[in-house]
Parts: sequence; C-alpha cells; structure tokens
Amino acid sequence: MATKKATTSKTKPKSKQPTTFWAKVKRFLFKVFIWFNLISIALVLLFKFVPVPFTPLMISRSIEQKLAGEELRYEHDWVPLEDISINLQKAVIASEDGLFLQHNGFDFSAMNKAFKSNLKGKKLKGGSTISQQTAKNVFLWQGRSYIRKFFEAYYTVLIELVWGKERIMEVYLNSIEMGDGVYGAEAASKYWFHKSAENLTKYEAASIAAILPSPRKYKAVGSSNYVEKRKNKTLRVMRHVGKLNY
Repeated sequence: MATKKATTSKTKPKSKQPTTFWAKVKRFLFKVFIWFNLISIALVLLFKFVPVPFTPLMISRSIEQKLAGEELRYEHDWVPLEDISINLQKAVIASEDGLFLQHNGFDFSAMNKAFKSNLKGKKLKGGSTISQQTAKNVFLWQGRSYIRKFFEAYYTVLIELVWGKERIMEVYLNSIEMGDGVYGAEAASKYWFHKSAENLTKYEAASIAAILPSPRKYKAVGSSNYVEKRKNKTLRVMRHVGKLNY
C-alpha cells in the first residue's frame, strides 16, 4: 500500500518586534492610571463608613513643627454629625458655601469669578465649595496649582457620588483646621470655648466659622475687627440658611 508522505510547510517563526521606549512609557502610565483609580475609589468607599484618622495637612503641620523645633500641637477628636451643633453646620454653610445643599460639588459662578481674578494677575483663588475643600483636606496636598485643582475636582465628583451631602459635612467638620494644631469641630469647641461641639451657640459657631480662611492667623475669641465683621456677617446669613435637609 502506498503511503502518502506528510507534507510539512516550513514557517519561519515570527520575530518579536522590539518594544520601543514610548510603548513602555504608555504601558507604565496606563498601569499608574488603573492603580490610581482603584486606590482612590477604595479610599472613598472606606471613608464613607470609617472616620478619617488623619489628613495630609495634619501630617505636614506636624513635620513643620518638628523641623522648627517646636512643641507638637495636635488636637483632633472625631464625633458623629449628630453630636455637632446644627449652629456650626449652618455657620460654615453661611460662611464658606451658601449653595452647599443645591450644587453637585462645584459652584461654577464662584469659579468663574476666581478665573477672571486670575486673568487679571491676582493671586490664584479657587472659589472652593465645602465639597472641594473636603476632597482637598482628606486626599490631597496643600498649595495652589491647577494640577492639584484637577485632582481636587476628581475627588469632589467621587465623594459627591459616593458619600452624599451629610457625610461630606460630617467629614468636613471633623477634618478641617480650626486653630493652630486644632482639627475638627470637637477639638475646636473645647479649645476655643471649653465645651463640646454639640453645645455651641450661634455666636460661638459663627466665631469658629469666621476664622476658617486662615485659622492659624485669626482667633475665634479676642478677635480682630476683621474677624468680628466676619462673625456678624455669618450670623446674618445663618438666619436665611433654613432647615438642613441632607
């Protein structure tokens, strides 16, 4: 019986194309992008339920004090939002972000004014909402730059979607700087008025809110004329805040 010879086709193995430098860079940047998103989303999900133990600002302030040979000043006591006076919640809205309950994280009118101010060569201003300030304080470094503003916007969108207004207010009031080495409403209330945050009067709440633009420079008690004017303005605006329906 005749046997057919198997015919084999000889194919040359494909030679691997050498990976170019830019291909490696693109692959690396893609991995960084994926990991950044995964980590950032995981942190936002975590802090929806878990108190924020410390912020980048708290760390940087402590390092500054250490390098300057100063005594470490750090007071921070986390309390739930229901243990923070409604007066303080209204005061920071009146002072910092009147449209907090209406916007989706950004006050575009204020941002437009800030942009026009920058075009005139004035110092960079952000027109930041409470949501943006919270995103910056919890996840980012301090400073004024458009790069940081980009990441601030990214985290603002995330916390608005995942946390909601009530949690944003809770984290904000527990994390922001309210004095030299004083962070959060509970520590600030004890530092400035020797009482718990849930017992703050309208005037005391306005006093704390009035120093937020520069809490290491201004004082909530024994204040300058400038701070007293901010207190009175905050008190007037607080009357129109209304019920806080988070």
